[in-house]
Formats: sequence, structure tokens, C-alpha cells
Amino acid sequence: MKPEIYVSEGSLGPRPIDGVRTSTAGMAGLTERGPTEPQLLTSWTEYQDLFGGFVDGAVLPAAVHGFFENGGRRVYVARATDARTGLAALEAIDEISIVLAPDEVTDSTGAITAAVIDQCERLTNRFAIVSAPRNRDRIQDLRPPRDSAFAAFYYPWVRVLDPVRQQTVLVPPGGHVAGIYARTDIERGVQKAPANVDVRGLTAGKGGSRDEPLEFTVTKAEQDVLNPRGVNVIRDFRDAGRGIRLWGARTMSSDSTWKYVNVRRLFIFVEQSIDKGTQWVIFEPHDETTWTNVRRIVTNFLVQLWRDGALLGTTPDEAFFVKCDRTTMTQADIDNGRLICLIGIAPVKPAEFVIFRISQHTAAGEARL
Repeated sequence: MKPEIYVSEGSLGPRPIDGVRTSTAGMAGLTERGPTEPQLLTSWTEYQDLFGGFVDGAVLPAAVHGFFENGGRRVYVARATDARTGLAALEAIDEISIVLAPDEVTDSTGAITAAVIDQCERLTNRFAIVSAPRNRDRIQDLRPPRDSAFAAFYYPWVRVLDPVRQQTVLVPPGGHVAGIYARTDIERGVQKAPANVDVRGLTAGKGGSRDEPLEFTVTKAEQDVLNPRGVNVIRDFRDAGRGIRLWGARTMSSDSTWKYVNVRRLFIFVEQSIDKGTQWVIFEPHDETTWTNVRRIVTNFLVQLWRDGALLGTTPDEAFFVKCDRTTMTQADIDNGRLICLIGIAPVKPAEFVIFRISQHTAAGEARL
């Protein structure tokens, strides 16, 4: 070889951790036609080409339509003759992070709803959206179907236009909410609570009555009762010029640690991202060099989350900690090939109640806020 400078590319260490996608939804239910294997769709037109349009007795088409109208971009649709066969097909798709079975509202036994939540609790990599049944006008009796940190409950039903038959119909809000989840994730990040967001694609109905976009109009006093129970409400703020908005971000959990949807979903995001980003560790030497590499890439990932505003604290040290050394593993762990990394994060929680303290200006003193 003649004397020249030769340049070659090579990896100097483990790859950085990339955040997993959080805005992909999965829906199972009844359709007019189509394949039985789950299909990834990116538009309502694609849905129509494969599965048809709105159809009597099926809630799924309206949910998919609402998902795309509200900013959703990717959804796996599993056609099934029974909201369980379809759910089983969605279970194998690791990319899904939001799950719903819109036809749950036609099942008086609650078995479909239970199956959706069971899947999310078992896999711990996805979150369920559950809709209240129709005609639930007794606020005092309205509650989520069960206690769960992996699901959220939404009320009331919304009125939309069937784009095929040009008729207005009431549908459960789950598909619209899933679209809002996806839109918020894309525009702000999974750490942002999917609430105080306009609900798109609603219609005022033929009569033009102002309260027709929602099955029931929920007042502030009624929401004060529902919110602590974990019932997330869609509210009418048109009198204030703010349209129809999703006004709640509570999970169905009684555990205050997992009270908020965005906190639970942020932890899912962090856990899944770190899990996928550290697969290279398997069969690496179980020594200080590997531990240092794990600490470094996890720390870099969490620093970026902190800079994006997903974690509390004025410094990274206040926002998170990462430990992977002999304080997290015993010699028995090392001998048996168990690498244990201890990670703690301080998630940002939504400002659900904003309180201002105001004092009046007087001649003896200045106004304070």
C-alpha cells in the first residue's frame, strides 16, 4: 500500500437508546368486510378500501374514522367475528401502545372491556382506552368498570357524521380519544397529558342544537364528582369560544402514584425504550466496563427526556438516578448472569388545578399575586 491516510468507520461502543413509538394504536372489532389478519392503516381511505365503511351493529368503523380525524396516523385494525379473537391478534404486535375494542359497548357482560384491560396489564407495554356505555345519565352511578393503572375511562358518547350515508350517529368516544393521544404524543410528547385538547370531527346534528355534539352536557359541578373517580369527561366550552374539549387525564387506578394517564404512559415509554436499547448487553462480559456502558447510555437517554421537559428538576440529578454496579447486584447475581440496573425518574404531572392567590391593592400596601 502506498503511504496515504486511510479512513474507516466503526462503532466505538453501544448505540444510543432511541425512544420507542408511542402513538400507534390497535383496534379490534367488527367490520363490513376485509382480511382477518391485523392490518396497519395510515388513513381512513385505506380503511375503506380494506374493510368498508360504517355499518349497522359495528362501532369499530366510527372509532377508526374518529382516530384519524383527531390526529392519529397509524393504527392496526384486527377484524374479528368476536372485539376477543381480534384482541388476541393485536397482542402479538409489539409496536402497539394504545389499545381499544370499540364494540365493548355492545357487550353487557363486560367481558370485552375486561379482555382489553387484561392484555394491557399482562404485557405492560400498552395502555387501554375504555368508553362508558350509552345512556348513562345518572352521574352518581357512573364509575370506571374496575381499578387499573393501565386503562382510562371516557364519557359521554359523541355525535359524528357517517361519511358514507351522510347521517349523524352517536358513537362512544374511544376512537376520538385515541386520536388525541396520538396527536399529543406527536406534537408534545408522551409526557404531556392528553387533555384540554379540542375533539375534532363532531357534528351539531340536523337540528343544529348546541348541545347535540355530546350525548350529555356535563357541568363543572358534575365533573367535580366524576374526576376523582377516574371518569374523564368531554366538555362543551363553546360558550367560552373553546369548542368541545377532552377535559380529564386520570387513569382508573386508586393508587395515587399512577393517577395520571401521562405518568403511566411515560413509564411505559421509558421502560420499553431502555429494554429495547440495552439488548446488546446479553452475553456481554459481566464486568465494570459493561456496567459503565449501561449507565452511560441510560443516563444520556434520560438527560434528553429531562431536556424535553418530561422529567421534574432543575438539574439531571434532581430528575433521575441510574445505578448499575455492585450496590445493585450481589455476587450471586453476577455468577448467575443477572445484570440489574436501578433507575428512578421524577415524572412531570399535569397542572390539574391551577390556583392563583390574589390580594387587592390598598393605600397601605401594594398588590401581590
